[in-house]
Amino acid sequence: MFTSPNSTERVATTLLDMPSETLSPIFEFADRFVDEQSALDPNLATSRGVAGFDHLLTDLSPAGYEARAAHLRTSLAALRALPVTNDDDRRAKEFITERFTTSLAAIDAGEWMRAISAISSPAGRLRSTFDLMSRDGEHAWADIVARVAAVPNSLGQLQATYDQGRAQGIVAARRQAFAAADQAATWATDRWFDSLVREAVGRDDVPAPLQAALAEAAAAANTAYGAFAAYLRDTYAPDADPNDGCGPQRYALGVRAFLGADLDPAEMYEWAWGDFHHLRAEIATTCQRIKPGAGFAEVIDLLDTDPSPARALHSADAYQQWLQALTDEALTRSKEHFEIPAEMDRCEALIPPAGSAAAAYYTNPSEDFSRPGRTWYPTLGRTMFPKWGDVTTCYHESVPGHHLQIAYAMVQASSLSRIQRSSFISGHGEGWALYAEQLCDEFGWFENPDHRLGFLGGQILRTVRVIIDIGMHLGFRIPEGTTLNDGTPFHGGEVWNPDLAFEFSVKETGNTEAFMRSEIDRYLGWPAQAISYKIGQREWEAARADAVARDGAAFDLKAWHAKALALGAIGLDQLRAELAR
Repeated sequence: MFTSPNSTERVATTLLDMPSETLSPIFEFADRFVDEQSALDPNLATSRGVAGFDHLLTDLSPAGYEARAAHLRTSLAALRALPVTNDDDRRAKEFITERFTTSLAAIDAGEWMRAISAISSPAGRLRSTFDLMSRDGEHAWADIVARVAAVPNSLGQLQATYDQGRAQGIVAARRQAFAAADQAATWATDRWFDSLVREAVGRDDVPAPLQAALAEAAAAANTAYGAFAAYLRDTYAPDADPNDGCGPQRYALGVRAFLGADLDPAEMYEWAWGDFHHLRAEIATTCQRIKPGAGFAEVIDLLDTDPSPARALHSADAYQQWLQALTDEALTRSKEHFEIPAEMDRCEALIPPAGSAAAAYYTNPSEDFSRPGRTWYPTLGRTMFPKWGDVTTCYHESVPGHHLQIAYAMVQASSLSRIQRSSFISGHGEGWALYAEQLCDEFGWFENPDHRLGFLGGQILRTVRVIIDIGMHLGFRIPEGTTLNDGTPFHGGEVWNPDLAFEFSVKETGNTEAFMRSEIDRYLGWPAQAISYKIGQREWEAARADAVARDGAAFDLKAWHAKALALGAIGLDQLRAELAR
């Protein structure tokens, strides 16, 4: 595991280095809250990189959820009583109040009792927690053993939570139960926890008794995931909701949670169709640069099947090494356009285990940067890796995308509370990452037409997400006269459903059927998350346009980005207001 070159010194600007008397009451509150929340949610603590809880697992029983909800309520009441002493306080209090209020609305609606999906569910986060744990030293391995041994109990707690939801009629969609069951079954069949045992073999810092305990715990954890998959498939699924869409009330909760704003789905749906047609025209033009006379599908087939070194790699190791080199190059090139502090001048590109989601993702550094930011690229069982689509994905996940945004906020302890530095709002974060891809196009980084088609394909995928996510969850109709890119009429006037969304997205985004099946399940199990990318990008572009109009010739893009990123995680309503000040 890579260790940051700065790990021997704490980052000079972290909250932990600041004398407590320098903190305002609101910042002290935020510091205390993160510690208290970490004790109640050790899995989240590991994700955030908060030390001291890696030997524990989060209580996933109804009592555990209720304890975390009670903590949130009392904390919100305490926050409301605290005085605001400056603008940093004001921003922090507005942000934390909005996030706590939004979380409590979802809790009161019982969403925690039906949190089942292949892309974002407690069972998946439980498994992925082990990806983020240190492997350095006997103490770290003792933590791993303790956690692995607790997996069966944790899954049992989660089953009790789902059973409470079943008893109250608060259930997930049947499609999500089957998707989550397949995921859990993959980890059980592949005996994923045995991979930890293999890592421990031959290490001087893992004594024989600890290795034996790990092997025993891993066997039990593998079995537990198999039993959990059977529970979801055989017991839960028959009682699950046969309907895929969530309806307007739950969708409104998702919009607020993922965007930090209350936006009109009808307006977003109409806007997305306009953006879709613009991108389709750009794609057609770029296809002509790659293969004159060919359509989108034919060009993609060429790029996906051409085995030449210029267009493809032929092993997972070569793929990972290429992604790391691309990430390192992006960090170097980005220094011309962005402020990149030394603490964050490293981002690892890694391959996640089988059974992970089909899409690439990013995990943030630990609070002290001893664990670096990491990007994860699923191989999906492939043996050949076309390059054309992954260049823009790399920029999205690393720099100038998620790594720049998230890690930059983490070093702003003088102006951001600990809650702000450890939070993520999808509309803001995913919107930035998609906006960052657009910036790379403006910078000329997609001079290779193959790579520009990958960029445009990523853009149109996110626009199609807005259309079909809103369409499926809210029962919107396909506009009359809609056609596919080959001119074929496409179900004008009909109501969106998963089958139509699948057909449309495969034809219009150029992604494989396997990938889009995973994506459709993802959208249906995570209402409104899919729209956050494009709607967030739209807000970033609008905020920049406002600044250009206001400042004219004095507008400095690098300075504006530094100011915007220094705000940390923030809802789209608050982002626009702060950048307009």
